[in-house]
Amino acid sequence: MKNYHFIAIGGAVMHNLALALVRKGYQVSGSDDEIYEPSRTRLENAGILPHEYGWFPEKITSDLDGIILGMHARIDNPELIRAQELGVPVFSFPEFIYNQSRDKKRVVIAGSHGKTSITSIILHVLKDQKVDFDYLVGAQIEGFDLMVRLSDAPVIIIEGDEYLTSPIDRTPKFFHYKHDIALVSGIAWDHFNVFPDFEDYKAQFSQLMDKTAENGELIYCEADPLVKSAAENSSTLGQKTPYKAHPAEIRNGKTFLKTGTGLLEIGIFGDHNLQNLQGAMEICQALGVSKEQFYHSIPSFKGAAKRQEILASSKNGILFRDFAHAPSKLKATVNAVKNQFPERRLISVQELHTYSSLNQEFLPNYAESMDAADTAVIYLNPHAVALKKLKLMDQATLREGFKRADLILFTESQALKEYLNSQNYTNTNLLLMSSGNYDNLDLEPLKAKFNSNEA
Repeated sequence: MKNYHFIAIGGAVMHNLALALVRKGYQVSGSDDEIYEPSRTRLENAGILPHEYGWFPEKITSDLDGIILGMHARIDNPELIRAQELGVPVFSFPEFIYNQSRDKKRVVIAGSHGKTSITSIILHVLKDQKVDFDYLVGAQIEGFDLMVRLSDAPVIIIEGDEYLTSPIDRTPKFFHYKHDIALVSGIAWDHFNVFPDFEDYKAQFSQLMDKTAENGELIYCEADPLVKSAAENSSTLGQKTPYKAHPAEIRNGKTFLKTGTGLLEIGIFGDHNLQNLQGAMEICQALGVSKEQFYHSIPSFKGAAKRQEILASSKNGILFRDFAHAPSKLKATVNAVKNQFPERRLISVQELHTYSSLNQEFLPNYAESMDAADTAVIYLNPHAVALKKLKLMDQATLREGFKRADLILFTESQALKEYLNSQNYTNTNLLLMSSGNYDNLDLEPLKAKFNSNEA
C-alpha cells in the first residue's frame, strides 16, 4: 500500500487528489493551517481530515512513499523541511499527476481563459460515449463527484494551469504534464503577481507549444491573434490544428449549432463558448470520437460550475453566476450574456478579488471590459486590499481604468446586498462575476426574486 502525506491538503484540487488516492486504496494523511467547506466535510467523511490545524514535522516519517506539496505552503514549511532532511520524495501536484499517468496518452488543455469549460465539455462527451479516461479539472462538474480520477484508463484529460507549480518550483504547472496533445485556447495577461511582464507571460505558452513532440498534436484557437502567432511560430514538429468558433445562430435567447444535418440546440452560449466547443470537438476527434458522436452528446452539456451558471430564472430574467475575474474573461462573459439577450437590461457585478485585479498598475487592462452591460458595478473589500499590501482604489480611479464614467463602486457587502435586492429585475439579467463570494453575500433573496417571477 502506497502512503502519501499532503502538505496543504485543504485546497480545492489538493483535497480532490487526496480523495482520489483514498479511492485508489492508498494511505493518505495531510496537514493545513485552514480548511474550508466543502473540503472539510469531504475530507472528514473520507477519514483523512487533520485532527488539528497547523504543521507537524512529526507526521513526516521515512516510511512515507512521498510528500505532495501544495502551492499554499511556504518554502520554510516545517513539514517540508523535515521531509527534505529525511530524503522523502517531494512531489508537486502536477509532478505527481504525471508520475501516475506516464503510460497514458496525456491531453493538456491550456489557455488564459476557457480551459475549464473546454475540459468539462470533453469529459462530458467522453463519459456520454462510454470512453474510459482519467482526468484533472479545476471545477466541480455535474456527473463527476471528484475533480480528479486516477485509474488504469489509457487516456487522461488535464486542465493545464500556467500558474506556478509549488513553493520550490517557480515554473508553470503545465510544463510538468509532458503532453501528447496540447490545446491552447487564448492568451490574455493574468497572474500579474507572478508574471508582471506580459512578454514573459506569453513566453510560457510558446514554451508549452514548443514542447509538443514530433508525434504529438498542437490544437490552437486561431481566432486569438496571440495564440495564432505563437502557434505558427512554434518550433514543434508535431501536427498543428487550428480552430475557431463553431458556426451557430441565436433564436429567441437559445443557441443552435449549424451542423451538416441541420440546427442543433445546445445549453451554452457566447462566442468564447462556441470556440471552446470547437476546441473540445477537435480533442474528442483526436481521441477517436466522431463528429456525429460529439453532436449526439453535446446538447445535454449544461456548463461547468460558475461558468455562466444559472442560479435562478423567470420568464423575462436570469440570475447568472460566473467565475470571470481576469479582463478577457470578464469581457467575454458580459458580451456573451448581452448578445444572447439583447432586448434585456444587463446588470453586471464584478468583484475585484485577485492580486492582479486589485493592483492599480494592472487596472488599464480592464478598459472597456464591461461596456456591453447597461449597469456596471464593482465590489471590492478594503480588508482584502490591505492583506495584499495594495492601495485601495476609489470610484474615480476605477471609472478611469474601466473607461466607464457611470461605473458604481461598493466596498461593503451589506451595501451591495441592499442595492441588488432593491433593483427591479423586470426584463433584466443579473450577472455576478467573481473568483470569490462577495464576502459571503447571501444570494437567496436574489434567487427568490427571480424564481417568484419578480424578474
